[in-house]
Amino acid sequence: MSKLPLELLLALRYLRPKRTFVSVITMISIIGVMLGVAVLIIVISVMSGFDRQLRDKLFGFNAHMRIEQSGTTMAAYRDIVPLIAGEPGVKGVSPYIKGPIVIETQTSRQQIAAPFLRGVDPDHEAEVSNLPESMIDGEFDIEGQGIVVGYELARALGLRVGDPIAIYSHSSLQQFQRLQKGESEREQLPLPDDYVVRGIFDVGYYDYDANVIVCSIFDAQELFLAGNDSVHGLYVVLDDAYQAPDIQASLQKKLGAQFDVITWIDDHSSLLNALVVEKNMIRFLLFFIVLVAAFGITNSQITFVFQKTREIGMLKALGASGGQILLVFLGQSFIVGVAGVIAGFGLGLLAIQYRNEFLFWMNEVSGFSLFPAEIYGFNQLPAIVDPTDLLVICGGSLLICAFAGILPAINASRLKPVESLRHE
Repeated sequence: MSKLPLELLLALRYLRPKRTFVSVITMISIIGVMLGVAVLIIVISVMSGFDRQLRDKLFGFNAHMRIEQSGTTMAAYRDIVPLIAGEPGVKGVSPYIKGPIVIETQTSRQQIAAPFLRGVDPDHEAEVSNLPESMIDGEFDIEGQGIVVGYELARALGLRVGDPIAIYSHSSLQQFQRLQKGESEREQLPLPDDYVVRGIFDVGYYDYDANVIVCSIFDAQELFLAGNDSVHGLYVVLDDAYQAPDIQASLQKKLGAQFDVITWIDDHSSLLNALVVEKNMIRFLLFFIVLVAAFGITNSQITFVFQKTREIGMLKALGASGGQILLVFLGQSFIVGVAGVIAGFGLGLLAIQYRNEFLFWMNEVSGFSLFPAEIYGFNQLPAIVDPTDLLVICGGSLLICAFAGILPAINASRLKPVESLRHE
């Protein structure tokens, strides 16, 4: 004797595979739910991975906060570093200089590029970024006119460790402009400064790897500030990046109006908010896939109720209540939903596990990159499986599937025994 409730027992019995049209519709409904759930899990996990990895890359190469002096360079930066470092929640402080430059490779194949130069303090850079840990060739040695370059930039220019390059400074570029405009005829053609590639870094974010060269703060002062002991600003790393607004307000009050305190939220809020909005919109739109599959469940249940009219009449004649009949057909919808959700859950996790292998295979088959790093900024497809997202997706899909059969179930529960058996 089965210990299952009568309603569930009948629901399972009616769902036994048979070579009927209803069984085909039921299988199609399960497959539809499976694909909908799998696509939802894959897309939302990839979007979560984008969000998390973007934050990690931004925080890895850039600090949580930067402090600049309004309208000018920061001359007395050494005096305010202890003031900032003593603020509760501040983990590290380091000066920086940054700006556009023009470089010319000195190898057999001379090339010209215009990346950004970032001058850093080699003794304190590890406190505010992961750059020293991101070297894939050579070492983080920027003393004595040594530089490190991004992996993508080095690949594009054919640079290797030990190669010399010429850097045209900001003052050199201004001198070029004056010569081109004819404002100065006596000035000689400016000569570039010679540097040596000491290392190649890969921080995992295409924009930085393809457009940034790093040198010491002292070389950057020569290039941009004509040797003055000034910097463009200070990078600040916090113990908790999400405490940035509170620390920003405290530092702004402490430093005064002549300084600008800018957080990562100010710099990247539009991009990160766009990712959150896009993720929520995609979740909303993709739930319509499950909704379409739910209509298949409704269709199969309507057909099933029509075919089982005689059995429904007999059950009611034997004393079954309308509520029991209702639960039988709701149970069928629920079982179909559970089967589809479980299958979709497994398929989604499997696809996420082998997402990059599938992506590389598709790149080879199609002949072009489906996920170009120069557009998306990452070399591999990121993904994070969030339990909360899984709960929302699987729970929401299950509810949609359960409610998909409510109208046919109500119709079945209202059938009268006499009407059901009239033509028998």
